[in-house]
Amino acid sequence: MQTHLDDSALKKANAGVGSLLLAASMSLVASAPACADEPPEQGSLAIKQLDYFDYQSNADRIRVKATALKLIAPFAGSWMFGSSITTDAISGASPAYHGSGLKKMQDRRNAADMDLTRYYENSSYTLGLNYSHEEDYISKGLMFQANFSSVDRNTTYAFAAGASNDVINPANQLVQNEKKTVRDVLLSVSQVLTPVDIVQLGIGFSRGRGYFSDPYKVFDERPRERDNKTWNLRWNHHWDALDASTRFAYRYYLDSWGIKAHTFNLDYVQNLSNDWTLTPSLRLHSQTAADFYVDAGPADFPFPPNPPEGAIHYSEDHRVSGFGAVTYGFKLSKKLGEDWLVDLKYEQYRQAAGLKLFGTGSLGLPTFYARTIQLGLSRQF
Repeated sequence: MQTHLDDSALKKANAGVGSLLLAASMSLVASAPACADEPPEQGSLAIKQLDYFDYQSNADRIRVKATALKLIAPFAGSWMFGSSITTDAISGASPAYHGSGLKKMQDRRNAADMDLTRYYENSSYTLGLNYSHEEDYISKGLMFQANFSSVDRNTTYAFAAGASNDVINPANQLVQNEKKTVRDVLLSVSQVLTPVDIVQLGIGFSRGRGYFSDPYKVFDERPRERDNKTWNLRWNHHWDALDASTRFAYRYYLDSWGIKAHTFNLDYVQNLSNDWTLTPSLRLHSQTAADFYVDAGPADFPFPPNPPEGAIHYSEDHRVSGFGAVTYGFKLSKKLGEDWLVDLKYEQYRQAAGLKLFGTGSLGLPTFYARTIQLGLSRQF
């Protein structure tokens, strides 16, 4: 949500190929920070280019190239219009099970969203629409967001609700005209503790119904229901002596598939001379496997293991396995005059069973790697 901590609004990811495309391009354009009762003083136009590449220890996999354009335009004193357009192309190969059975794939996704915000003295209200189209996946969404600030502006309460309706028609025609609906609610409170400290607590609920399986994988039959809860904690601290800030975030995730996940984020924002800013970052993630996940086994190689006899639900997708992951990187930005900003962001991701923080992970999976490079240019007006 657009609170003091610049937490983005409700987010979702599609199934199958769509999840990779959306996850890879969601970081292209960030939401504009704003207090509940203060529209931005200037508008902005930003363009970002992303290059994403992932691979496993046994093979190269996916390449995504994405371009996004974001517009923020305040008008009439108390209104703001926002809109973004994203297009990305995917190529490479995706495993049919675990990390094996690679199948070539190619797709393109076009997405757009827009939102309108009305600001009042101590509150703001936002209504947004989004649309995403791929060869085999169409998603339509609607969101509403409300922020309320205390009179002294030290406390902000935020509420957001979102709904998406998706239609899935895979190219292999194993299923046709499948549908999925997701409903989300997010509540948060942000509190200014000191002149240099602010914290945010949030809780989210999501209810999904419909087709969640991956039609491009063998032995993949998931429940047609998925409910989850998230708990979020954020803390920002500014170091006056260093002219720097630290941003810490923790999220706990729990869903009806049996997945439990912990995610820790730490960013260090260092202002440098001549309007340069350097932001190194670190993220740790650990999750348990879904109840229906089928482990990889050396006795089955190179063939996929059969699901347990009599099982109704099963999946050999490494994304619902038990694993740990570490992401590290940096962002370097430079102001060019009063109105221009250029930035470069690099991230490296590593996922493996042995990185799981609590207990053992799903053994037998090859280590998964991903690299992201993002270049952006924006102008205020």
